[in-house]
Amino acid sequence: MKKSVKIASLAIALFAGLGSTAQAEGFKIGADVVSSYVWRGTDYGDSPAIQPNLSYTFPGIGIVVGAWGSYAIAEDGDERYKEVDLYVTVPVGPFSFTLTDYYIPVGDNSDSFDFSDDGPNVLEASVGYSYKNLGLLAAINIAGADTDNAKYCEATYKFYDKDGFTAKAVVGAGDETYVEGDNDNFSVVNTGISVSKDRFTASYIYNPDSEKSHLVFMASF
Repeated sequence: MKKSVKIASLAIALFAGLGSTAQAEGFKIGADVVSSYVWRGTDYGDSPAIQPNLSYTFPGIGIVVGAWGSYAIAEDGDERYKEVDLYVTVPVGPFSFTLTDYYIPVGDNSDSFDFSDDGPNVLEASVGYSYKNLGLLAAINIAGADTDNAKYCEATYKFYDKDGFTAKAVVGAGDETYVEGDNDNFSVVNTGISVSKDRFTASYIYNPDSEKSHLVFMASF
């Protein structure tokens, strides 16, 4: 998220599969350790980070409520990047509808659930679709600090699954807060591949808009 306004994600992992895999009922806790926090093509915090998560899936109906966070290990300037997100996801067949509250406190601007124009929260509505190895996502900011209602679309495709390795390709585009400079128009901001084995994932990410590349390693627990 850019927060100055970051507008992290609901599937909550690099190249997340848009809710394509059903989660076990009841509580789930875990954490990721990442070499850097890159979300939708942008690096947040310029530091390795610890990213805890907590969720509950309601038996029988599959609705998921949860919380996810990212805590930078090193300071960027005189602050450490911090983010705490709350979300609810409702599955409907191959679709998943999600409402996410992105909370990114900066300096004195740190009141939770402050959705004013200059507050630290952004509310996003998104819909995901999955079919076999394909995942699609469309999202829009609907309240809070992003008054321009930034939009983001993404497609992922799992193209490799062999010997314990899986690999996905991703391409994503956004406008407003997702793009740099004076260009507020829709632009491709997130491309790359992600390779996973067991609890480890390595991702190469290139943002054509900012012309920046990232190589991210993640361990999940």
